[in-house]
Amino acid sequence: MLVTNLHPTPVPAGQMRAAMIEAARRLMEDSRAGNVSIREVCEAVGVGKSVLYRHFGNKHGLLNAVIDEAFSRYIERKRSREHMTDPVTDLYACWDDYLDFAAANPALYRLMFSPALPKVPEAAGRIFVLLTEALDRCAVAGALRIPSREAAQMILSANTGIALNTLSQPDRYGHPELSARVRDAVFATCLTRLANQPDDRDARALERRPDGAPRTY
Repeated sequence: MLVTNLHPTPVPAGQMRAAMIEAARRLMEDSRAGNVSIREVCEAVGVGKSVLYRHFGNKHGLLNAVIDEAFSRYIERKRSREHMTDPVTDLYACWDDYLDFAAANPALYRLMFSPALPKVPEAAGRIFVLLTEALDRCAVAGALRIPSREAAQMILSANTGIALNTLSQPDRYGHPELSARVRDAVFATCLTRLANQPDDRDARALERRPDGAPRTY
């Protein structure tokens, strides 16, 4: 369904770029095809195409800005999340949080990790760094079997694969236990142990997903 009139009052010039990025994101998520046109974005914020061209150059520039904003938003979400007491339990939570984000933002996630992108966004590297830091905490606890960088490569590859396949081919990859099985297989290679029995604080945090569905551990 086409989203229009996102801004019933004129958008101040200093907020126009951000307003266009937000409009493109919302239109993309509301579109069955996960696509958006320049015309739709301009109509949503009440301006002509020349304004968009001035801010982004073309549609490709707009989509790059949407991707950058999405990565920044996800990274801020990860940084603001409270760490679990047990670093391995925290790693399990990181796995599910990644899938939660993909499920909540399907069109945006597919765009963020599209193989058609001419180059990998710089912010994608920061996700890798955050995961490596989480694995470093596991190493300090004596729970990491292989170097953190190698473990991060394996975990992020598996996590991204599950997310993309579940979004793109839910009939084939929608088994409710698939995520947990892949996670456990990869973690068994990377870690020396499973998560500890969670303490009271960790148990409350792990009880349910944000969408209300039971967690996979």
